[in-house]
Amino acid sequence: MTFRLFDNRKPLAAAVAVLTLLAVTPPSYAADDLVDVKREITKRHDEAVKRLQAWIALPSIAAEDLNFPAGAEYMAKLARDAGFQQATVLNTDGKPGVFATLDAGAKKTVGLYFMYDVKQYDPKEWTSPPLESRFVDKPGIGKVIVGRGAVNQKGPEAAFLAALHAIRGAGKKLPVNLVLVAEGEEEIGSPHIGQLVHRPEVEAALRKCVGVMMPSAEQELDGVVTVTLGAKGVVELELVSSGGKWGRGPAKDIHSSLKAMVDSPAWHLVKALDTLVSADGNTITIDGYPKPRPLNAEEKAMIANVAKLGGEEMMKKQFGVQNWIDDLPWLEANERLESQPTVNIEGLVGGYTGPGGKTILPHRAVAKIDMRLVPDMKMSDAVAALKAHLAKRGFGDIEVNVTGGYDPTSTSASAPLIQAQVAVLKRAGIDPLLWPRSAGSYPGYVFTGAPLNLAAGHFGLGHGSGAHAPDEYYVIESTNPNVQGFDGAVMSFVQYLYELAK
Repeated sequence: MTFRLFDNRKPLAAAVAVLTLLAVTPPSYAADDLVDVKREITKRHDEAVKRLQAWIALPSIAAEDLNFPAGAEYMAKLARDAGFQQATVLNTDGKPGVFATLDAGAKKTVGLYFMYDVKQYDPKEWTSPPLESRFVDKPGIGKVIVGRGAVNQKGPEAAFLAALHAIRGAGKKLPVNLVLVAEGEEEIGSPHIGQLVHRPEVEAALRKCVGVMMPSAEQELDGVVTVTLGAKGVVELELVSSGGKWGRGPAKDIHSSLKAMVDSPAWHLVKALDTLVSADGNTITIDGYPKPRPLNAEEKAMIANVAKLGGEEMMKKQFGVQNWIDDLPWLEANERLESQPTVNIEGLVGGYTGPGGKTILPHRAVAKIDMRLVPDMKMSDAVAALKAHLAKRGFGDIEVNVTGGYDPTSTSASAPLIQAQVAVLKRAGIDPLLWPRSAGSYPGYVFTGAPLNLAAGHFGLGHGSGAHAPDEYYVIESTNPNVQGFDGAVMSFVQYLYELAK
């Protein structure tokens, strides 16, 4: 998930008013709607948190074939328990998904995108067991739950479900109808999301929606919230060089002394990789690669507005870097982040990597690659260009194994789905910042692209961090006046649903 790979903001004075969210009753809402629901949220706090802990204890990891179809069946149960009249597990060529609908008899219908899968983890790297959801006190933040999936995305999704429980518990009808699509392969690039969304019954239900929302935890510790209008696309793949496929080099690992007379598949891969980018590794040089769309004036204005708030030194410290590409100044570095595609080496695997040396000539080497895409670029075009490039340069034997990916996504700032977010945030005393697109990725293209052409975005107060990393956490009880705890996050979803109904 996407969820935020780059944050370059500093505190805004208005952010300190965030706690007013729970006390404000918008003039368009019936007075008892929010009071009664808020009371119900408080009453149900413990059961909602326990529901999240139980969910974290059942990790579905697509890369490891772990807990399928159990994860999908549990997701369907969570939906039914929250009031969805029907929740069906749908099979794909990969991991199953869930399609659920809640008909409240409302005039408007809102789509929801959930992921029930999580990233892999190594328990040895965690200070708190990743599946036990222990409460941990974090100085300056408050009481948090630590666990795999805590913020990406089970915590925010559990908070959204808690909002549905609270509205129903308060004796209220939901102000909008809901259509839920949940997948179990987001963490491997959503290779079968289209098989879920474009099933006739799912697509027909989504066509009735004003847009599609993914629950998130959008507050940073300074209380500032960014409304992100899209995300880069991504291609995840492996490049495999092997003696058997190449027809040169060994068919099995052999003694390294034989390098004097035998070709090396590992060097073959390295030489191929070197043709993909410029000498500094920062400019894509793949022949015929699709061209990115330049930033428009509106996008440049958004970036300039955020960049002028500062935060450069904080970000350098957070990432452990001393300078940006080409020693670019802060504004230009942000513009490059938003406008440029990337070819990144996630990992290189080949031969012996244990302690000491082992004098072998490996018969096989693999590069794990991700390629980020910006608007006007298509995943299919990028992959086709890569394969043609390798063939043209004498590396046609190198296997290109695509494991997942999708196109970029964009939504207009004027879309009602986005304007409702802005309205709720401003009512809470937050002046949100607009940002063209996340540098990370999520498969929103299936909603924003043809044939649905819907608005899509992330929303939710609350805070968490550590997605894909050890000690991932989600705030339950906040001691930071700029950040909501779990109940505040739940209430933000209640507010958003009522705002969308207007």
